[in-house]
Amino acid sequence: MNRIVRLLILALALIVSAGPAFATETEKEAEEALNPKETIFEHLGDGYGWEVPFNHHVRMPLPVIVKVKDGGWHVFSSKRIDHGQTYDDNGTLFRLAGKDSEFKGKVVVVKDGKEFKPQFDISITKNVAAIFITIIVVVGLLLWLASWHKRNPYKAPRKGLGFIELLVTFIYDSVVKSTLKDKAPKFAPYLMTVFFFIFFMNILGLVVVFPGGANLTGNIAVTLVLAILTFLVTNLFATKHYWKEIFWPDVPLWLKFPLPIMPMIEIFGMFTKPAALTVRLFANMMGGHMIVLVLTLLIFIFAAVNPVAGGATTVVSVLFSVFMLLIDVLVSFIQAYVFTMLSTIFISLAQEHEHKEDEAKKAEKAHLKGATAPEAVTAGANN
Repeated sequence: MNRIVRLLILALALIVSAGPAFATETEKEAEEALNPKETIFEHLGDGYGWEVPFNHHVRMPLPVIVKVKDGGWHVFSSKRIDHGQTYDDNGTLFRLAGKDSEFKGKVVVVKDGKEFKPQFDISITKNVAAIFITIIVVVGLLLWLASWHKRNPYKAPRKGLGFIELLVTFIYDSVVKSTLKDKAPKFAPYLMTVFFFIFFMNILGLVVVFPGGANLTGNIAVTLVLAILTFLVTNLFATKHYWKEIFWPDVPLWLKFPLPIMPMIEIFGMFTKPAALTVRLFANMMGGHMIVLVLTLLIFIFAAVNPVAGGATTVVSVLFSVFMLLIDVLVSFIQAYVFTMLSTIFISLAQEHEHKEDEAKKAEKAHLKGATAPEAVTAGANN
């Protein structure tokens, strides 16, 4: 224990003493003022290349696929438009829009010195590539688990496969089956897919090196699509009783006719559910990534002010960043779990049938209507 403490003190001393050595480098880079806001959103945003860690001047190129109005389709590598370069593809000029452009960070067509947005842009950006990678990882792991069980029907997997099976069993038994009961097999494929897709998107987003680093669930477009899928599954497979409770709920007549107050509230509630799913997942994951980036940027901010303070801040920032990354791993699981749980609850609410008490009352009313007057009076007296 004493040896570890001594090593930590020695490392801190080396970092602090190294401050003056970095002073000249900091002075050289003083002209390029650090813009924390721009740096954070640049790392959290999408792009046409995959940044190599610790070297922002090198990017893994990705395919750019655009259609220009009256010019057909163009396919080329994003490497050709890196670092402000202009690429001439058979007479059509392309480049990445600069910071001051209205198309900031997007591929634009340059004509007569002006920038124009392509008619269609279906390029494989970093986020799109990350989605494909996540799909491959999820499908690969689950098929691996299924094939292992076919070969070993009476054994339990260990290590990595054991962890995957633990997640499958936990989500299915504690969330899907316990909520949907006999309807669980019908909706389990979708709900399990959503859980693993979100979970591995979150985990890969915490990894700095390729194939990680893409902030997928911190992109509101991705979370919106997932929420829309839950909305469609919920409403397309809903029961008649569910729709009856929306358009003609069991409330006093004056609340639904002539002014449909309750139906309007119910319809509004249909759309607030996917909105809540979208914002909840997006905000939590974006916030986690942002905190880690802010803590990391503190090193450079303090180093620009005072090299010695920067050296001391490095230790604190690194420790807090590691701590936040560990918390983010837990949050990655929790957010995937919460999204799946809420989706399951919304689906289960749409699968409700008429309660037995309501059915009994209706049967009793029908019986009284069909009975003769004396019988109806007698039946009423008995009740």
